[in-house]
Amino acid sequence: MNILLVGEYSRLHNSLKEGLEKLDHNVTIVAPFDGFKKYSVDLLISKKYQKGFKQKVKNLLYRLFDYDLESKNVKSQILKLCSQLSNYDIVQFINEAPFGCTSKIEKDIFDLITSWNKTTYLLSCGTDYISVSYAKEEKFRYSILTPYKNGKDKNSISAYGLQYITPEFKTLHKHIYKNIEGVIASDIDYHLPLKNHPKYLGLIPNPINTEILHYKKPEIKGKIVIFHGINSHNYYKKGNDIFEEALAIVKKTHSKSIIITTVRSLPYSDYIKAYDEAHILLDQIYAYDQGYNALEAMAKGKVVFTGAEQEWLEHYNLEEDTIAINALPDAKAIAKKLEWLITNPNKIIEISKNARQFIEKHHHYISSAEKYLNTWTNNKK
Repeated sequence: MNILLVGEYSRLHNSLKEGLEKLDHNVTIVAPFDGFKKYSVDLLISKKYQKGFKQKVKNLLYRLFDYDLESKNVKSQILKLCSQLSNYDIVQFINEAPFGCTSKIEKDIFDLITSWNKTTYLLSCGTDYISVSYAKEEKFRYSILTPYKNGKDKNSISAYGLQYITPEFKTLHKHIYKNIEGVIASDIDYHLPLKNHPKYLGLIPNPINTEILHYKKPEIKGKIVIFHGINSHNYYKKGNDIFEEALAIVKKTHSKSIIITTVRSLPYSDYIKAYDEAHILLDQIYAYDQGYNALEAMAKGKVVFTGAEQEWLEHYNLEEDTIAINALPDAKAIAKKLEWLITNPNKIIEISKNARQFIEKHHHYISSAEKYLNTWTNNKK
């Protein structure tokens, strides 16, 4: 089949593409870069108004006339790519607004691409109308909105996806759901809000290319290395402030036993190399399941502090602290788990091995691609 993947977050569509190609399908990704991460894209949609004078002009025009230069620029590029974006058997959008445009332009782009092709599906793997609404209604015990609601991060509303619950994006959401065959969740955080929705086709775990992520058994001969990668834009959303508080606690009591490595906003290719020598990786806090950074680190044999909540344990029939460490929004609780690992290094080796086996069993990119193919073909009209 010929398959078009629209948008890219955290390398999900790249890994899926690699799995589909192993199964002899033709795959094209069209997307802008995912922020500073710069994942590979076949048809790159360039953003021309992201910094400097051009950004100031764009912002001024938007404030004065509600005219978004960047959105118009993106739509223009899509129109020019019509022949390269047409006649696919399957189209999958990674999000309801994969290009970061206004709701009107996102609708225009969605309508263009769907009109040029046969069958359209949607992924829920990032903030969208349903997931943000679910979080805002406090149906989670805690969520990505928790730091915002606690008043930590009032200046970064866009980071929390709150635009998705505005009237215009709600209209976009309804339009998209009316015109797709169905929606797939990539992990428990998106599965829970979608349960019982008539368009929901189920959870397919994030695909991880284990052939390019080599497992390295931890060697603990000296100090234990703890890696903390910070995305400055999402500092509070990811719980980096709580991780730093926990590290400060551990540093006071175990400074002679550990090395703490902190990096900020690295491109993907640099980031994934930066933690090679780490034993423990601090990923994110306000999650119930693992995102891409966590899964790739687990594939490489790191003990990851991330989303590993009870719902995740039950879904995969797992025991706590055997595959990943659930990072609660509590610095003292995180510090206690870090101290447990520091004083029991054999647990690091055990969890590392379990984590790799878990990725190979549940997240292997080829078996994941097969699940996507089955879902797509079984739900076509």
